[in-house]
Amino acid sequence: MSLARIRGLQPPAREWVARAPVVVLLAMLTVLAVGIRPLCIGVLALAVVTGELVRIDVAEHRLPNRIVLPLYPVVLLALAAEWAAGGTAPLPALASGAGVFVFLLLLSIAGGMGMGDVKLGGVLGLCLGALGVHWVAVGLVCAFVFGAIGGAAALLAPSSGPAGPRARRRVAFGPFLLAGFWLAVVASGLVGEASGG
Repeated sequence: MSLARIRGLQPPAREWVARAPVVVLLAMLTVLAVGIRPLCIGVLALAVVTGELVRIDVAEHRLPNRIVLPLYPVVLLALAAEWAAGGTAPLPALASGAGVFVFLLLLSIAGGMGMGDVKLGGVLGLCLGALGVHWVAVGLVCAFVFGAIGGAAALLAPSSGPAGPRARRRVAFGPFLLAGFWLAVVASGLVGEASGG
């Protein structure tokens, strides 16, 4: 193989190496917070793609369907396995996922966010709803608080480039949704530990 061809293979390898610590950290948090149970598979799927979704959304202001949509069957299968293993009905998780999807869809129609955020929010709602419906509220509240802080910081940041002040107001919301999700997942584990469950 030529040197040029080897160099052509380096960037993807570097990207995987750069993403590995985030994936490992989130996977460890998942196992500690959720435990070894079927739901863990769905949350681990999110751990694998979180870093890439954040990178793409910050750089391109989009959350690709090729990454987000495959999460739905993985999480739904994890919920079905959870139900089969422990008898926990998936209805609260399904209702949570649908509720978050519809809520974010209404915001999207009003011009508040993109459809990528809506689709991502639905799958995050499914996972958090399986941990407890109240964790969905925690995740959303954290996401909007983080988003408000990020939006304020973007407004206060000095303008750079020819696009001017209009461009700096555009803030990717996917990273804030994911931050709220992971904070809620970790909090659910801490509360479970504190209550001895």
